[in-house]
Amino acid sequence: MANKILFTHSYFYRLDKKQWQTQKPYPPYATILAAAYLREKGNIVDLFDCGLQFGPLNIKEKLQSFVPDYLVIYDDSFNYLSKMCLSVMRDSALTMIQLAKTEGLTIIVSSSDATDHPEIYLNAGADIVIQGEAEETLHELIQSAGNPSTNCMGIAYVENGQIIKTLKRPVLENLDALPIPAWDLIEIDAYRDTWMKAHGYFSLNIATTRGCPFKCNWCAKPIYGKRYHTRSAEQVVMELAILMKDFNASHFWVCDDIFGLKPGWMESFSALLQVNKLKPKLKIQCRADLLIKQETVASLVSAGLDEVWIGAESGSQKILDAMDKGITIEQIFNATKLLKSMGVKVCLFIQYGYLEEKKSDIKKTLKMIKEIEPHDIGISVSYPLPGTGFYDKVKSLMKEKQNWTDSNDLETLYSNEFSKSFYRQLHLYTHYSFRNWKSRKMIVGYFTKSKTEQAFFKQLFVYNYTLAKKLFSKIKLTYYQLV
Repeated sequence: MANKILFTHSYFYRLDKKQWQTQKPYPPYATILAAAYLREKGNIVDLFDCGLQFGPLNIKEKLQSFVPDYLVIYDDSFNYLSKMCLSVMRDSALTMIQLAKTEGLTIIVSSSDATDHPEIYLNAGADIVIQGEAEETLHELIQSAGNPSTNCMGIAYVENGQIIKTLKRPVLENLDALPIPAWDLIEIDAYRDTWMKAHGYFSLNIATTRGCPFKCNWCAKPIYGKRYHTRSAEQVVMELAILMKDFNASHFWVCDDIFGLKPGWMESFSALLQVNKLKPKLKIQCRADLLIKQETVASLVSAGLDEVWIGAESGSQKILDAMDKGITIEQIFNATKLLKSMGVKVCLFIQYGYLEEKKSDIKKTLKMIKEIEPHDIGISVSYPLPGTGFYDKVKSLMKEKQNWTDSNDLETLYSNEFSKSFYRQLHLYTHYSFRNWKSRKMIVGYFTKSKTEQAFFKQLFVYNYTLAKKLFSKIKLTYYQLV
């Protein structure tokens, strides 16, 4: 008799208010890929997709209607929001574990957070935590009727009151051995309606690679590691054809850490798109040092590049070097100039709050953003995650709180020169200054207390006096009301 497996994940998009406001939900790509793989092995699979659900209690109905043998909480490890290990999502996963436990199911968990903290999930009632890349491990566990043993690589489980961790499983090198994700399990209409109402087009996600070979010391890689493997251009184009023709998607977030790194891959990809008469618009993530050659950018543009997010992080070379980022400020400017000249929207990831960041470093970052004039910016505060060099550097300085509640938390989880309220206000100031966000409610209500922080924000507004004058005339605040 075939095993019945209910897949789910822990990222409840509606519970992350900042993200929900953007109205840009994406299906759980890694989750439906694992479901397709297990279905190909002869199992019966279904999905409880948390993406548009209101909360974890809603899984009850699915448990009762599908009546699975296994519940697999399999997070989308291609989504950076899942990698952040937000506590509201962890709590949701633990709630689903408790509900499934009352149904007598075998519960298996695969996520970045569970890899870092298997004891939390095992103590809550999970039977097995998969650590690292999970498809082959999951298949092996199902074949063994969910009975863990030291012969199964890449798992953690409890035996005689002790947590047992087995040897790490090598990562999969031939990604074409995996099937196309089980897109049929997704309620596509719900995603399309959300996108169309908010943005007038429909975007889906797709992955072409796994892993990242670069060594930024704050970047956690608990699932796919530092190896870099690529799907064939043929398989990726085949999947794009399905998503464009069957689901009417026109725009795609390529959710690789680094897109198009393998030599010759982009040229093959572009040629195959032309042969198949596909013209997708692509949003990618890439490094500045990989985008400074005209032929590289030309290949990306011919493949449909519309928007690129560059991990600029800081306008201070001192901070970039401390991060082991491996890029220069000059490369950020050169890449931006080239991309813009070829009609590509350039967006910047900015990270405040890294070790030893001073007011002078923050001003350099603000200056860089102002001069580059990006299409969009994403702002975060340095976030120490287990397994990173950054975490090792700051763990002795860390506070009781170890994870953000949601992606808008911006808590400095270790002792720093500036406070949480400072970074919240810096986040708002940066957006207001360089994107012309004029909503009063984004500014009013966030007040810092220390004289150092007050003085710095006064300097910031003097630094852009024309904007400050305009801001004060609109919302009738003085420097000290604001800070």
